[in-house]
Amino acid sequence: MEKGIINKTNSPIARYRRYLQLEKSMSANTLDAYISDVCKFEKFLAELQKDTLKAVPEDLHSFFVSLADVGIHPRSRARILSSLRSYYSFLKADDFMTENPVEDIQAPAFGRHLPDVLALEEIDSVINAIDLSVAEGQRNRAIIETMYSCGLRVSELCALRLSDLYLDDEFIRVIGKGGKQRLVPVSSRAIAELQAYMCERASVNIRPGYEDFLFLSYRRGKPLSRITVFHIVKELVAVAGVNKNVSPHTFRHSFATHLLEGGANLRAIQSMLGHESISTTEIYTHIDRTRLRQEIIEFHPRNNPALRDKK
Repeated sequence: MEKGIINKTNSPIARYRRYLQLEKSMSANTLDAYISDVCKFEKFLAELQKDTLKAVPEDLHSFFVSLADVGIHPRSRARILSSLRSYYSFLKADDFMTENPVEDIQAPAFGRHLPDVLALEEIDSVINAIDLSVAEGQRNRAIIETMYSCGLRVSELCALRLSDLYLDDEFIRVIGKGGKQRLVPVSSRAIAELQAYMCERASVNIRPGYEDFLFLSYRRGKPLSRITVFHIVKELVAVAGVNKNVSPHTFRHSFATHLLEGGANLRAIQSMLGHESISTTEIYTHIDRTRLRQEIIEFHPRNNPALRDKK
């Protein structure tokens, strides 16, 4: 069970625990699961320097997007949402809060979802939106380019170490789910951005024990968290004016889709993404077919009156 705000005997979550135990008569395992889910959200808010009593619906949306980004299954996200509904209903009933921020949050759909994909021009516009005059500018360029060029999960990006880089051989070593390692080719563009970043990284005051981590917080001297990367991406997308639902995972989706469109073998894409099952990778064939259908509708003379009238 995760530890968090349950230390103080009269804290909201401690009172909630007693409520579940005494009034709801929950089993120890079920009770621990509810408290653990609430603590996950508390940790997310703590990185934003907020607490659960000041959460707003936008915080909940960001939290569930971050869970999806790291591959938490929709059923697990639905369970976490149920726990948070229960918690905030208790807080409101017990006069800790006047509004329930979870009230209008929708449960995740369990069906197959076709994610948003960025065109190359949109990815370039996000990269070009980065202000290189600020200290973190080159670092952020290296982050976006590496995520897109290598198709990394945000957790894999944050875990990258200097010892994982084989830039002379144009490969990086990635530690994926379950600690599985894979070698992923890295583009010359990403190598250039990484090398430029590492020149600036040398001036960062790195905390002991974190010297080998690649992407660092300049302020804290520690590895970036996935939530920080999430907010970096959101800010850059807004500056670039890209009107899509973009998260760090969008760059991974775009990587795979662009490879498929370019003629790459599905098994090769599976290997580079670190998917255990080919069925997970096959979602990108659905994206490709959807785009193909859209192009047929737009450009085939049987569907487009403007083209038909030219005949």
